[in-house]
Amino acid sequence: QVQLVESGGGLVQAGGSLRLSCAASGRTFSDYTMGWFRQAPGKEREFAARINWSGRSTYYSDSVKGRFTISRDNAKNTVYLQMNSLKPEDTAVYYCAAQYRFAVRPVGDPRSYDYWGQGTQVTVSS
Repeated sequence: QVQLVESGGGLVQAGGSLRLSCAASGRTFSDYTMGWFRQAPGKEREFAARINWSGRSTYYSDSVKGRFTISRDNAKNTVYLQMNSLKPEDTAVYYCAAQYRFAVRPVGDPRSYDYWGQGTQVTVSS
């Protein structure tokens, strides 16, 4: 089992920044690809970003590309999501997720991920 705990959410004005953190425990962190997803009220869970086990490969959805940066520190068992130039449409609950790195699965599909955190609320005011 992998336990994931997100933190860093909050209320921010449009154009502002936030950094989310996700602390992992329970298994070898570097065995997992990590992803960030988000879910707005009444909408499906949406892929935002993903980082491979080493941190050398990242991938973003078109909606966050150029504004968000995913990174990880394997020594600290933590993955981050730096969010800049925030927009009201970024308002959502943000979840981190872990996918076993040897499994060949679509990185943008929530069903591909094995473990999930409880989520952290991000609210962007206009």
